[in-house]
Amino acid sequence: MSMDRNAAPGQAQVQRSFEPREKPGMLYLVATPIGNLEDMTFRAIRTLREVDLIAAEDTRHTRKLLTHFDIQNRLVSYHEHNREASGSELLSMLEEGRHIALVSDAGLPAISDPGAELAAEAAARGIPVVPVPGANAALSALIVAGLPTDRFLFAGFPPRDRKGLAAFLDRLEGEPGTLILYESPHRIRKTLAQLAERWGARRMALVRELTKRHEEAVRGTVQAVREYADANPPVGECVLVIEGEDPKQGAASREAADAEAEAWWSSLTLAEHVERYAAETGNRKEAMKRAAQDLGISRRDVYQALLEE
Repeated sequence: MSMDRNAAPGQAQVQRSFEPREKPGMLYLVATPIGNLEDMTFRAIRTLREVDLIAAEDTRHTRKLLTHFDIQNRLVSYHEHNREASGSELLSMLEEGRHIALVSDAGLPAISDPGAELAAEAAARGIPVVPVPGANAALSALIVAGLPTDRFLFAGFPPRDRKGLAAFLDRLEGEPGTLILYESPHRIRKTLAQLAERWGARRMALVRELTKRHEEAVRGTVQAVREYADANPPVGECVLVIEGEDPKQGAASREAADAEAEAWWSSLTLAEHVERYAAETGNRKEAMKRAAQDLGISRRDVYQALLEE
């Protein structure tokens, strides 16, 4: 960080000049507490004091944090609804040599928030992007869930509508790693209901209010956790940690499904096979075509075999 070179040893080195600099500034991605203020790191505090300005998701929320740690620095807004205009301005300032700290309301910025776009664009322009690690809800929930941690997939917030959620879960169906999702308390019961329809027997943990006074981790099968949430509606932001698919069980399920799919016609004669499709479609040529596809042969071969029968 390019700071005041004339500061005495041990004295805070602060650079607030807005004169052009030869090199681009740095974009610091600074983690903030997800609940407990004691999780704020010394490095995070120092960085927020030394940068030229701080870009925050919610300036009112971040101002409280800065006041608590006696950080008096310029604060600007950067969030989902102004990211194009504000992001462009922040990038220009970085290119002029300003040092900027990006923070979210809680945890690491750029995870499931527009900070990811700012960081990506800064990196694309050759602007140094520096992480200042700290609290993170996804990983904190993972390590207390009691599920495998050697492989995991963070999938963010599920879609709100039922159809979108179904497609979202389809894509995660065969994932062997532990799944991590974020969900709001207003939608958690609906999401758990749909999870239980698919993966009711899988293990999971519902973790909420991490690092706060009412921190809670509910462990059990997806169905059991769903029943608990129905009886005790969760309050506060939630993290869902779900067991991935067992590769052996997944392979067995697919083999069973394949066998079941073949079973209806594998014991039939070719003529019976074709007649079944003919009854469904009302078209004998279409019936022979479908039977040929099932058997992996040409329709002409089906026609010839029927003549021979």
